[in-house]
Amino acid sequence: MCGVVGIHDSRKASHYKEIVHEMCRTLSHRGPDASGTAIFPESGLGLGHTRLAIIDLTSAGTQPLADSSGEYIITFNGEIYNYQSLRQQLVNSGIVFQTHTDTEVILEAYKKWGTRCIEQLRGMFAFCVFDRKKQTLFLARDRAGEKPLFYFHSAGQFYFASELKAIFTIPGVSRKLNQESFEYFLAYGYVPSNRCMVDGFHKLSPGHTLEYNIRSSELQVKSYWQPPRFCPTTALHQSEELVEQLDEMLEKSVREQLVADVPVGILLSGGLDSSLITAVAARVSETPVKTFTVSFPGHTKFDEASVARTLAEDFSTDHHELVAEPGSVDILPMLAEQFDEPISDSSMVPTYLVSKLIREHATVALGGDGGDELFGGYHQYKWLESLSAFRKWTPAFGRQITQLGLKAAVGFGFDRPNFVRAFLAEEKDAIAFCNVLFGEDIRNTMLAGRSTKSTQNSITPEQYKVWLASRGATVLQMGLHADFSSYLPDDILVKVDRCSMLASLETRAPFLDYRLIEFAFKECPDQYKASAKTTKILPRMLAEKLLPSSMQGRKKQGFSIPLNDWFRGDWKDFFGDVLREFDPNLIPQKNIQALFQQTEKNKAAVHRLFALTMFELWRQRYAIVI
Repeated sequence: MCGVVGIHDSRKASHYKEIVHEMCRTLSHRGPDASGTAIFPESGLGLGHTRLAIIDLTSAGTQPLADSSGEYIITFNGEIYNYQSLRQQLVNSGIVFQTHTDTEVILEAYKKWGTRCIEQLRGMFAFCVFDRKKQTLFLARDRAGEKPLFYFHSAGQFYFASELKAIFTIPGVSRKLNQESFEYFLAYGYVPSNRCMVDGFHKLSPGHTLEYNIRSSELQVKSYWQPPRFCPTTALHQSEELVEQLDEMLEKSVREQLVADVPVGILLSGGLDSSLITAVAARVSETPVKTFTVSFPGHTKFDEASVARTLAEDFSTDHHELVAEPGSVDILPMLAEQFDEPISDSSMVPTYLVSKLIREHATVALGGDGGDELFGGYHQYKWLESLSAFRKWTPAFGRQITQLGLKAAVGFGFDRPNFVRAFLAEEKDAIAFCNVLFGEDIRNTMLAGRSTKSTQNSITPEQYKVWLASRGATVLQMGLHADFSSYLPDDILVKVDRCSMLASLETRAPFLDYRLIEFAFKECPDQYKASAKTTKILPRMLAEKLLPSSMQGRKKQGFSIPLNDWFRGDWKDFFGDVLREFDPNLIPQKNIQALFQQTEKNKAAVHRLFALTMFELWRQRYAIVI
């Protein structure tokens, strides 16, 4: 894992070396092993890179990396898991390599296939190739969005970086809050893809490329991959065949992702996905795999350490366990600084803690991210299946009457449950309501009626595109696609990337091999994903084959912290101190205090206060202008 930066701005050409160096310094946590810059005065371009050495630990892997002609230069963050087979294919065509890195494989693939090289790559990545002949920059981001890429574009200016904070170091860069993105943050607890909390900035969306012409300053963004169409509900599949396919594909992915020139471990939470990865890794590894987990003593709802311990014994892993003490608030400002945009996911705390633990023993860690979004692992998928039956048997008129009753209840001070709203909503809104942080009614109240029209329907434009593209699909299929396209890349993978990179740890996700993604969407019907009674049906079938009987059929707990319990300690006072500085032009202070008053009876209020606290810590740290 690494950090990449770049700047094209003719007005700052004389200071490129200092600017790029400072951008790289800001990303030193992403690449503590080496740092490099490349300045091209004739093009008004500067590129930079910070390196966490994983493959080919020699200095030959230092970037930015140029080909033998010096006409093509790359700065790359990520891992290409099929680089060895691609390398052999390129060698067979007469190409001579200078290094043993996957970075050079991308560069030579670009020279051979041009921008279509992206179709050959299997892995997680965000990179930029500078073509000196064409005077163009070609940027790309992986299909699932594991690796981040921010950019800023204006007349004669183009900046990019793995993290927004690197671009903030460029003199004169504006830091004005984007009001619409702030409201999306309130709605979902994260900022959706292709939006940014800061005006003028963008995120390159997963599965997209960007071409920038240095001469004309023109920019073009294209999609090179989208999640495939759904498996027909009428498709006939034998369960045994699907289980074998999943087992085979997961093994291929785990085998590839265990490859590294540094120690590799597994984040074993005790959940189904990480347990399956551990079982497969133990099966294919010649030496005991290293596993890691976090425990929360006294909080059985959140503590799966005993389950992880049992699995580690069954598979003879080299197991390590971190005991999380009642949370120190000192960690929150540090995490707020690390996140380029605030997110409300409190599991960032254990994610960072376990990343620090793993880094003491390994440089790479495999995790179970993506399994829930591919195979229906969240509880709301059961609700969506119930929704299908509800809508089938309940006339539209009946739903409207119930909606009126709920609105009346809200008038008397009740917080309308979002999953009930999903039952009553149009299908395009139902896929969004299950993950809402501040529902539309409470959001309008918090904002004192100043909400923009674009966020009032509680569904992001990205989710709406999913709905339009998937009409004719089941409600469950739409929910899975929406979460894969938004919640996964914009919350889960952001959290994992920033927290692991803060500890200089590379994380990998075997479930996000795009072959496995396409299998889940194209070959696995609804009946093997979720029903009104259970979730993740096909992975549970595989668990019957791979895991001990005591580990089968367990309910999902999730990887999170006892936030409500910790709130009763130091966290409540800390939240209060931070939120007293909240800008009243965004949310009036009386509305924030009303949230504090709700915390005894409404657990959601604590999570909302956590979200606002992380936002305010972020705003203060980066001096964001309202």
